[in-house]
Amino acid sequence: MIDFSKPEEREAAAGEYVLGTLDAEDRRAVAEALASDRDLRAAVFAWQDRLLALSARAAPATPSPTLWRRIEAALGNSAPAAAARPPAPRASWWQSLRLWQGLAGAALAMSLFLAVQVLTPPPAAERYVTLLQSPADQSTGWVVEMSRGGALKLVPVGAPSEVPAGRVWQFWTKPQGAAGPTSLGLVRAGMTLELPVSRLPAVGAQQLFEITLEPEGGSPIGRPTGPILYVGTSIRL
Repeated sequence: MIDFSKPEEREAAAGEYVLGTLDAEDRRAVAEALASDRDLRAAVFAWQDRLLALSARAAPATPSPTLWRRIEAALGNSAPAAAARPPAPRASWWQSLRLWQGLAGAALAMSLFLAVQVLTPPPAAERYVTLLQSPADQSTGWVVEMSRGGALKLVPVGAPSEVPAGRVWQFWTKPQGAAGPTSLGLVRAGMTLELPVSRLPAVGAQQLFEITLEPEGGSPIGRPTGPILYVGTSIRL
């Protein structure tokens, strides 16, 4: 059972989740925890960023059709002779194979981790991500990605909702300590918005982002007037 409150267990689970070496039960536990655990989401995103760069360095390889038969034969012929002790029930070949697969998975995870540390350069700028969720049902509708000194991207997730006639969606941000929100423009259903972070009043963690429903043309008073459709705060990767 993974204890997500412990940073070392959370980080290890995130890495193995991205690598695909978790067993079914632990993988299901991580997938369910991702919906509510921001620290776990940040760890998973960070591992994805590290390993995507690494995976591009290796050419795809197709294993030989006889690979599994050779492994089975090797496992069947490698049992040591019995010593002076009662014979134990012999494990079936697939149980032995699961053990070797587990060892191979752990070795792969360790080798990839070491390779990432050596080959992946340190990030050039601080990066942040925000999940914008509906206050009504907690569904995620948009993801905000931004980096200090770089760009901000607002990316839709899932099927786009319909905008009522005569209304628009407006995108806002409010850094910690700011007196009020700043408009980042209007957004269209299903479309990605990208803009330089110089348009933002600040870039940092726990920065509020939201999308509100406004009159056609946007809020006439420079701050939100309609209901909040999606909202979230940024976390640093």
